[in-house]
Amino acid sequence: MAERNSFFDSPEVQNFNKDIQQYNLGPLWNAIPDLMHKQPTPEAVPYLWKWEVLEKKLHEATQIFTPERGGERRAIYFQNPGFKSRQPWGWASTTNTLYAAVQLILPGEAAPSHRHTQNAMRFITKGSGAFSTVQGQRIFMEEGDYLTTPGWLWHGHGHEGERPMIWMDILDIPFVYASAGTFFEPHSVQLEKPSLPDNYGPRRYRGGMVRPISDRIPQIAPVGSYKWAQTEMALDGLSDFEPDPYDGFAIEYVNPSNGATANPTMAAWIQKLPTGFSSKAHRHTNSAIYHVFKGEGYSVINGVQYHWTKGDFFVIPNWAWHEHVNTSNDDALLFCANDLPIMETFHLQKEERYEQNGGHQEIKSEFIPVLL
Repeated sequence: MAERNSFFDSPEVQNFNKDIQQYNLGPLWNAIPDLMHKQPTPEAVPYLWKWEVLEKKLHEATQIFTPERGGERRAIYFQNPGFKSRQPWGWASTTNTLYAAVQLILPGEAAPSHRHTQNAMRFITKGSGAFSTVQGQRIFMEEGDYLTTPGWLWHGHGHEGERPMIWMDILDIPFVYASAGTFFEPHSVQLEKPSLPDNYGPRRYRGGMVRPISDRIPQIAPVGSYKWAQTEMALDGLSDFEPDPYDGFAIEYVNPSNGATANPTMAAWIQKLPTGFSSKAHRHTNSAIYHVFKGEGYSVINGVQYHWTKGDFFVIPNWAWHEHVNTSNDDALLFCANDLPIMETFHLQKEERYEQNGGHQEIKSEFIPVLL
């Protein structure tokens, strides 16, 4: 290897490399170590954002930014520190393929309808009374609900409640941006007028994953909103069985008309970690963004301990060893958004179990979050 490095650094090679640059050509012999890694080396790094910081900054933003003044959403996204050198705005990347943010809407406000090629999904973290209008259907949102808005569907938001409402947004913005497939279009009216009864999709699927016979023909978003009451019931139904050693009790949101993930490029699920549960460590090529919906505990990511409590968000990059521990006196609930469908579509998904130390990593350090 020493001789190889010496040869590639020789004046003869370096002069030739420089010569072909003027023709917009490049030397693979020098570039291949940076292009063909032996294993994934994402720019994204593990990180955790505290709820008390996010909530305070969102409420401060209400004094500065309004949908009427800015014309768009009042959302603060999770900027992964690994992308800070990217411009502009670090590609708004939370992982190499996914964007995530928290959004706040006040009573009486409306976020205008638009559509874009990026796929979107939402998890409602706090409040009630707000709605999303998706393709002419008003879907009212409550804490714990999961909403899906596949690409190029009209969607906007309004609020008929009495208190501020906050939710988590997840989109495949970095993936679509890097693929040069971005299209965006504002609606001709501020907020699309309803053309279907309110909560049309959730009402048709109030029986759970038994589907109306008309939906045997696959549709892109037949449900629209997965209500928390149904999700909680499904989680409770798993309690009669043994938890998965890596993910605890986990249920995935799927499109009941075709059996695929609820969004084409993104998967989402809820994980319940029973009291005292300590998962084993594993890693996979898909990245994941977590929201702590209930409870407290910690995750160990590549040997670093990340303590979390209700409301926090944290990110697990591609191919990072990780395990979760519930330190609550009750079940802990984690919402997970990830890019598994992208990895599976391109045959890039791999998983590996941590075999040392009984499946548990050695904790080498502790993550210190940025606080107010």
